[in-house]
Amino acid sequence: MKPSRTTRVAVLIPCYNEAVAIAAVVRDFAAALPDAGIYVYDNNSCDDTMAVAKAAGAIVRRQDLQGKGHVVRRMFADVDADVYVLVDGDATYHAADAPAMVDRLLDEKLDMVVGSRVSDELEAYRRGHRFGNWLLTELTSRIFGRTFTDMLSGYRVFSRRFVKSYPAHAAGFEVETELTVHALEQHMPVAEVPTRYIARMDGSVSKLSTWTDGWRILMTILKLTKNGKPLAFFSVGAVISSVLSLILAIPLMTTYAETGLVPRFPTAILCAALMLLAAIFLVCGLTLDTVTLGRREARHLAYLACTSPGEDEARD
Repeated sequence: MKPSRTTRVAVLIPCYNEAVAIAAVVRDFAAALPDAGIYVYDNNSCDDTMAVAKAAGAIVRRQDLQGKGHVVRRMFADVDADVYVLVDGDATYHAADAPAMVDRLLDEKLDMVVGSRVSDELEAYRRGHRFGNWLLTELTSRIFGRTFTDMLSGYRVFSRRFVKSYPAHAAGFEVETELTVHALEQHMPVAEVPTRYIARMDGSVSKLSTWTDGWRILMTILKLTKNGKPLAFFSVGAVISSVLSLILAIPLMTTYAETGLVPRFPTAILCAALMLLAAIFLVCGLTLDTVTLGRREARHLAYLACTSPGEDEARD
């Protein structure tokens, strides 16, 4: 099913110093999705990104808060559409795959379609990035459920109800992790399709720092676990504290059983403190789990406030 004239499609392109590639990205997506609005949001570029994007025919706007997460939050808030295509402005993603991704979202009434990167070019997708992506994707799937193989892909298609219910908090490149977890927490219908991934153009430089951004993504996963699954998160602390308390208490209990004495009061006090800490962790987890349930229900109500992809068109 091809997007009809009543299906508003918006292509969202966050940019920072992409003057070399942005014209090609705008032209390619305008050709692939001729009825779509092409929006380029510049994030304090020091080059001619804004001028080049405007000359190529894009609707150009600016976001002063630095970081991809801030740009995505602004785009989701500003742009009104039925289907949103989010793609990086570095010309590494294949625009010709966009129509099929949009069709899949509309035909199956999905809320997110992720473009899983496929590339044989070492410069396009370095082994270090592949391993980090696999590791972080695997960790997320263990915590929130297994759905995607390329969690950090910057090429995605969203429904309106996904975009307008997304509680954006991420500031930088950890935004892809937050988008993925939002879909998994709300049990949204999603899909993943392979898409070609190519090397950057000559003169275009990656803004991704493997170690710094990898660490931020890892911290985001832990933060989302704490916020989304507080009982499981704090239960880990409770188990560790109680096990340490029991290990330290075994010699004391053995000595007490043999002699009736407790010769090491500091250790006994530490054991009691650790067991008390375990109880505090457990109470915090139980309390926050109730709070999280209320927040999850509020997000689900915001999600339900929008119609499913193509629903308005079907009613007409």
